[in-house]
Amino acid sequence: MIARRAGERAAAAAADAQPGGPEEEDDALPALGGAYGGHLRMRLDALHELVGLSRTRVESEALAEAGRVLDEAAARQRLSSRHTVIAIAGATGSGKSTLFNALAGVPVSETGLRRPTTSAPIALCWSDGAAGLLDRLAVPSRLRRRPLAGGAADTELQGLVLIDLPDHDSALTAHRDQVDRVLGLVDAVIWVVDPEKYADAALHERYLRPLAGHAEVTFVVLNQIDRLGTEAADLVLDDLRRLLDEDGVALGEHGEPGATVLAVSAATGDGVPELRELVARFVQERSAPERRLAADVDAAATRLRPAYLADGRAGLDERARDAFTDRLAAAVGAQAAGEAAERVWRRGAIRACGTPWLRLYRWYERLRAHGSTDPRLSSPVEQELTARQRVEQAVRIVADEASRGLPTPWAQAVREAAARGADGLPEALDELTVTIGDPAARPPRPAWWPAAVLAQIVMTLLQVFGAVWLVGQIVGVVEPGLLPPVLVMLGGIVGGPLVEWACEGAVKGPAKRYGEEAERRLREAAAACGRARVLDPVAAELMRYREVREKYATVVGSRSSARIVGGGRLGMNRMGATRAGVRGR
Repeated sequence: MIARRAGERAAAAAADAQPGGPEEEDDALPALGGAYGGHLRMRLDALHELVGLSRTRVESEALAEAGRVLDEAAARQRLSSRHTVIAIAGATGSGKSTLFNALAGVPVSETGLRRPTTSAPIALCWSDGAAGLLDRLAVPSRLRRRPLAGGAADTELQGLVLIDLPDHDSALTAHRDQVDRVLGLVDAVIWVVDPEKYADAALHERYLRPLAGHAEVTFVVLNQIDRLGTEAADLVLDDLRRLLDEDGVALGEHGEPGATVLAVSAATGDGVPELRELVARFVQERSAPERRLAADVDAAATRLRPAYLADGRAGLDERARDAFTDRLAAAVGAQAAGEAAERVWRRGAIRACGTPWLRLYRWYERLRAHGSTDPRLSSPVEQELTARQRVEQAVRIVADEASRGLPTPWAQAVREAAARGADGLPEALDELTVTIGDPAARPPRPAWWPAAVLAQIVMTLLQVFGAVWLVGQIVGVVEPGLLPPVLVMLGGIVGGPLVEWACEGAVKGPAKRYGEEAERRLREAAAACGRARVLDPVAAELMRYREVREKYATVVGSRSSARIVGGGRLGMNRMGATRAGVRGR
């Protein structure tokens, strides 16, 4: 068995080594299907991911065309890559069936004066293996034909599947529907026009203009030039090029990629050999399916452009984030809380370090002002700790900032994300404020306060001692001497305010820092709450938009300039073939 297998391998290697073997070229490509080129494969993968990322953001109608392109790409990849399907389409009486028969070399499609003559697509295959493609086009078996053996010319057309379509302007709706369906599935199209209907609005507005991006897989053939003189044929051909240019169809002349424009007479055979040569080279390139699919991707990307591209730069900068934090801080009253904490600190220090007589006077003033000694009644109590309207305004402004410059679907998604985060944000801020607590409720006492209080006690004792000493002298209990008790008493009276003044000056810095720290804590807590509920969901939507925009850029990716129908020399010869077809008569 090992020897037999080795012999088989050697025989196969010897057969492959023979130059010009009959199967050498066919083995270069798989019989069925085949992977698309790297650039097209990358674009298709990006389009697939783009559709997946956009299903919940972009309307399904806008993604329907992209989904259809992906489905058709997968379906075409599973079928023969050795065959090129070209449809011949045209208006009633343009002579497309006659041209179809001229290319076949045998009467295959029925021609005549009855209109419409062709009622169903007719397929002409130059080689086997195209059954799957014809099944996809829904061409019945009874309408599948094979051309007569034509020697080397037919050898060059190996792999061609030619489809004769009904009239695109047929009075029967079923015929027009068949044309539209098949045109969406074939690899290339030969549009046959005549000198009378080449400027027909139905052709240009319904087909040529919408399919302008498919110029590389489009042939426009001016038929029946035998009815015109040479100069008249040149004029009609130039006018046809002008109309195609107005439709946005790029013309493949002078080596540039685009549509082939050719003048022929199917009845007399003028220009038909040139058309066969062009079609043969086009088929042998075996790149028409990829070109057609690339044009379909371009068309789908053009339709999706409003959903992914818009003017302006989208996103949230630091200025917008800081402004949102400032508005939330104002809503929770962070600055007011810091100022209140600073005032309470200073008031507590002055109260603790002040003279007893001044403290007694202030107590009496509070009693008169409020009718109670409860310090909690010194300021009115608010029902809500945060201003709901300020929070809603802050969310609305940041949503507008984030959605500015975005396409409509993504701007709406950003606003919805911000709205979801705003739901319950005021309550969360209220709870956060309660959790942090009022920094003015119990301010810390610095270490030097007891020393200041002790100093005030000493000053008060000096006043009391001086007063008692003075009274004792008056009563006669103590020896008279006015100056000492007056000095002691005066020292206590002057020392108390001096200690209070010194404490008031010393407390300014710590009180301000305490107020700033209280404002910072409340501000950071509000910012963290707003970031978790609003900014992070908005940033996630913006990140998703940037991701799909990158995918869209990959889908739109510039097409290779080397993708020229027929190659450089063929592109240069198109103009000559066109003129030759006119003058051949």
